[in-house]
Amino acid sequence: MAGAQGRTAHTGRAAGTREAIMAAAERLYAEHGLVAVSNRQIGEAAGQGNVAAVGYHFGTRADLVRAIMGKHSAAIDAIRQRMLDETRGSREVRDWVACLVRPATEHLATLGVPSWHARFAVQVMTDPVLRAIVTEEALARQPLREILQGLGGCLGFLSDGTRAQRGDMARQLITHTCAERERALADGTSTRQPSWEDTAAALTDAITGLLLAPVTPVPPRTAPRRTAHEDHR
Repeated sequence: MAGAQGRTAHTGRAAGTREAIMAAAERLYAEHGLVAVSNRQIGEAAGQGNVAAVGYHFGTRADLVRAIMGKHSAAIDAIRQRMLDETRGSREVRDWVACLVRPATEHLATLGVPSWHARFAVQVMTDPVLRAIVTEEALARQPLREILQGLGGCLGFLSDGTRAQRGDMARQLITHTCAERERALADGTSTRQPSWEDTAAALTDAITGLLLAPVTPVPPRTAPRRTAHEDHR
């Protein structure tokens, strides 16, 4: 019995340490960037005297980033699944765009002020290696895959290349708009929208317009005109 209690206490302490490290890392990465923050700084901010605590609990920086993103993704996925259940079968682009936007903004609204997750996500998405890891894991989750399939089914008039390009633009718009609002709230400065709900509506409007915008025809390429010297030759 004593041994079991000891193991339970140890497990609880380890879980508490991991939570403290993730919270400290998310804040420091959001404020200073991924490259500028060391494991030592994270450990100190998390109240850990052992300089090797971050590596012991998480291994590499990529593993730590994945753990932080995974913690938030679980909550976002629950919202996404609820919205998916309400939207499934729709042929309206706006409905599917809302399924992409609102889970993130609804989750951010629960984090209080200040929060750091949106700004942390921007730092992750600007790192090519970490972006690839996080994107691959996100696309492996069923709710997001089904939402992207539903949206894609409404955008058959776009070529694959145009759809991919506009999808990248939409991702940047969501990520950076949320990060800027989070920063303004943390700094106590004015925001363009009075609430996360209003932010979600504005993003949904903008991305719907982006996806449905007409495509400018690409003019056919013409051969360059020959010079008089070339004609003479």
